[in-house]
Amino acid sequence: MSQQHVFTYSTITGYFLQDEDSTEAENFDFDFGLLKKDYEADASLDPGEAKIGQWQRFEPEVTRLQDAATEGTVYKVLYLGRHGQGVHNVAEKKYGTAEWDRYWAAQEGDSTSSWVDPHLTDTGIQQAQTVNAFWKHQLAVAKTPAPERYYCSPLYRCLETANLTFTELDLPADRPYKPVVKELLREANGIHTCDRRSPKSSLLNAFPNFVFEPSMTENDELWSATERESNEELDKRIKLLLDDVFEHDDSTFVSLTSHSGAICSLLRVLGHREFRLVTGGVIPVLVKAVGGGG
Repeated sequence: MSQQHVFTYSTITGYFLQDEDSTEAENFDFDFGLLKKDYEADASLDPGEAKIGQWQRFEPEVTRLQDAATEGTVYKVLYLGRHGQGVHNVAEKKYGTAEWDRYWAAQEGDSTSSWVDPHLTDTGIQQAQTVNAFWKHQLAVAKTPAPERYYCSPLYRCLETANLTFTELDLPADRPYKPVVKELLREANGIHTCDRRSPKSSLLNAFPNFVFEPSMTENDELWSATERESNEELDKRIKLLLDDVFEHDDSTFVSLTSHSGAICSLLRVLGHREFRLVTGGVIPVLVKAVGGGG
């Protein structure tokens, strides 16, 4: 059995607003942030294509980067999406982050709600529906490339968000919405009961359109009631996820639906500046991966 390659990652800046230090995450309007600029790939456009949109010119620019790459180098555009507001997000706001981390996050709920693998709130559902409407516009008007592959955390709020975001879109026939659950894409693990996964069988029943990894156990054997992953441990896990995707998936445009902490980790591993997404937020990142030996 061949060993999995290990990649070194970097973010290719200069294409998106969120890559720039001057862009503040808290004031970032919901937008993919593609900068208006000329590309080297523009030189290969036919005269009749000179006035096509920015996204229509960005896709061949990514192709140009890949065609010019040395052996073992891979470029991908990752659409990183955070789940909509969950019951636990409301509880944390209610009690305050300090008290949430000190006591409430380790409880299974309070007198009004349960937040073990919580569902989306009505607001969270609306946020995901807003992203769905945004994608409809991007696909039809901006001609943004649709994801070729869809990966999702196994936690309920992400599965809900992905379905609400990507169903009923006018997707290209060769890019259907066929989501795959990746256990490694879950939130920072341990102590917080909101990050304890539901049984696999119940998730399969609730989300029959998802493909679940055969290695996923029925019950959550990764969550610990006494220890929480450090940032270093989370980054190591997230890198394993990225190595798996870059090694085995030849798609260029890839969607990842995950969590605040996991997306912060993804950005760290990818060499991107810190950029915290609000619930329901999405940003694309242009990534260069250079492969090494297994």
